[in-house]
Amino acid sequence: VQLQASGGGLVQAGGSLRLSCAASGRTFSSYDMGWFRQAPGKQREFVATINWSGDMIYYADSVKGRFTISRDYAKNTVYLQMNSLKPEDTAVYYCATGRTGNFPLKFVYQYDYWGQGTLVTVSS
Repeated sequence: VQLQASGGGLVQAGGSLRLSCAASGRTFSSYDMGWFRQAPGKQREFVATINWSGDMIYYADSVKGRFTISRDYAKNTVYLQMNSLKPEDTAVYYCATGRTGNFPLKFVYQYDYWGQGTLVTVSS
């Protein structure tokens, strides 16, 4: 499985970005997908997840109401729309494919393949 994340960049506080994660090498509709982030000096933390069929979504409290996860089966791509960005959202964002388990998958060990990460920097 290969995951290619893109869409990061520098944005001012209050702005928006959309991250994309293109998947290949595995049947896209057979697994949950998740987004995590890792700020400098901190552990990787859960952001959002969407189940294999796209009808269940779960967010970390810190991003609820501001971020939206979605997936496009025709493009084998999962997205993370990020609005009302804050400086504390600054991090490298990673997409990942979920192992078999009960939704929602919120922990790093519940994911097996990871993208390379894309840097999001929010200036104040």
